[in-house]
Amino acid sequence: MLRLKEKYLNEVAPALMEKFNYKSTMEIPKLEKIVINMGLGEVKENPKAIETAMADLEKITGQKPVVTKAKKSVANFKIREGMNIGCKVTLRETRMYAFVDKLFNIALPRIRDFHGVPANSFDGRGNYALGIKEQIIFPEIEYDKIDKVRGMDIIFVTSAKTDEEAKELLRLMGIPFAR
Repeated sequence: MLRLKEKYLNEVAPALMEKFNYKSTMEIPKLEKIVINMGLGEVKENPKAIETAMADLEKITGQKPVVTKAKKSVANFKIREGMNIGCKVTLRETRMYAFVDKLFNIALPRIRDFHGVPANSFDGRGNYALGIKEQIIFPEIEYDKIDKVRGMDIIFVTSAKTDEEAKELLRLMGIPFAR
């Protein structure tokens, strides 16, 4: 976990400084936080689903998730304002680097027919979003003990000003982009 932070300081930051000709070390983009979100549509029929999803997310991240609630009522989805509809975790510093290390080196290579993550999922402001279809790629999740396969969204929030800077930052940190 500290390996990745040391790699950032010793390899990634100098490479970014050279490539983008930054004048100050404070201009170098860095990973600020990672937000992991699980949307749970099945909570309407199965209220216990939120508890199992939160337990899975806590095992994966090592941090207690918070419940997300619906902001608006949507009749077509049978959702009322204030209903529990998911859970999320925001990782920073040590836990963030530990999660990134585990994601890049252990979890993503376990995906069947994996050819890399899409390189076009940037938002225009230097943040990257990655969707995972099943939580069982993480080593903490025991396949026999899950009740349902659930996906999650992983958002990498960087201090980069452009998508090009953010992409280079993530590439140097070791994310396996698709060719």
